[in-house]
Amino acid sequence: MDLDYHCALRHLPAGCDTLVATGATTRDGVTLFGKNSDREPNEAHHILILPAADHAKSTLKCTYLEVPQAEHTYAVLLAKPFWIWVAEMGVNEKGVAIGNEAVFTRAPMDKKPGLIGMDLLRLALERAATAAEAVRVIVELLEQYGQGGNCGYQHKFYYHNSFLIADPFEAWVLETAAKQWAAKKISGVYSISNGITIENQWDMASQNLVNYAIGKKWCKTTDFNFSACYSDSIFTTFSDCRKRRHRTMRQLTAHAGQLSPNSMMAILRDHDGEENYRPHRGLTGATVCMHAGYGPVRGSQTTGSMVCHLAPERPTIFVTATAAPCTSIYKPLWIDSSITSLTHCPTGFYDDEAFFWQHEVLHRSLLPDYATLIGAIRNDQIEIERKFVEDALRLAQVSRDKRNVYANDCFSRALTLEKEWRARLPQLRRIKSRRFLHALAWRRFNRKADVPV
Repeated sequence: MDLDYHCALRHLPAGCDTLVATGATTRDGVTLFGKNSDREPNEAHHILILPAADHAKSTLKCTYLEVPQAEHTYAVLLAKPFWIWVAEMGVNEKGVAIGNEAVFTRAPMDKKPGLIGMDLLRLALERAATAAEAVRVIVELLEQYGQGGNCGYQHKFYYHNSFLIADPFEAWVLETAAKQWAAKKISGVYSISNGITIENQWDMASQNLVNYAIGKKWCKTTDFNFSACYSDSIFTTFSDCRKRRHRTMRQLTAHAGQLSPNSMMAILRDHDGEENYRPHRGLTGATVCMHAGYGPVRGSQTTGSMVCHLAPERPTIFVTATAAPCTSIYKPLWIDSSITSLTHCPTGFYDDEAFFWQHEVLHRSLLPDYATLIGAIRNDQIEIERKFVEDALRLAQVSRDKRNVYANDCFSRALTLEKEWRARLPQLRRIKSRRFLHALAWRRFNRKADVPV
């Protein structure tokens, strides 16, 4: 194992899960989309809303590379790492929602600065009016520019990408390895994690997908399987993607026909169904709602979560705008919202004016006695979210001003409730310490970001 490979394995971000339920499987017939973004613990998550715009002929600077700017870009809501141009997930004014996942393949990683998967996601949201068009935008950019460059915050990290793409009427999965790719239209429910899911059936693929693998002696002509032939077995195994995808697919399938925004939120909070989940357990492994621990492969946490109700008239989006959805509250907003609480962009250091960091103090205070303390907030959390979802879907077609007032009120009420939770914690905590290595890891995370926990 070479040095670069070993270093990458030490800082493997284990996580990210993306879900879709098409209208035939949901309670109200509206397509649902959801995603957890798993990044480094101090890599603050930011919600950014950008209006539609017309552009003169020019170039656009993405993370590392310049590409020709589109004549027109759609309004977008992006959920993103604070420090970078890109987005991990988002939705546009046409109701196109996209989430990307790191996938680890046998195709060579390009470490030269280029387009990264999160660049491709944002570019597609800005330029595509349908899910199928988003597939085309990503594929054309991928084939022209390839994908490459560092995607890590404090630790360099390189990977290829898969995408789950939905609009109000259809959904697609697009998976890539360098410039090779395959795409499949989805019916029913589907989820992706950190591994290629497409096997030997697809609707579209790169011209050289099969021959490239045969030329590399990864397979024979008669037994081509995209996932089996292209996947890097070590990284894919350590990401725990198969276990997590099995978990999300099982829950989506079990509730098909009755899926709602609240159902998606519950799945994105999942800890393998453990009622007494304890985040300090284990040096490896990942759950859908991810909590960082001691390394080498538990260096990530869920830093943001999103659920989209993709009604054709106007999508309604529910975001945590914080880490750890199991300890947070999903708040509603719309593409044309202006949320006062989110105007202050967070950084990688504690800032008591940043919405992300205000919640992060609560999240990190829960960790020493999570199994006890989470029960003290769960009923409040479920009840306020039930009200938020019910009201937001009812208000989706009223004026922008009325929706904006309601969305801002939801963010304010959520923040007030979380402050009340924080005040309760010292009286409820039963234990004063946790396993040494887990506590050590979080002392380091807190010290690096000056978090007052």
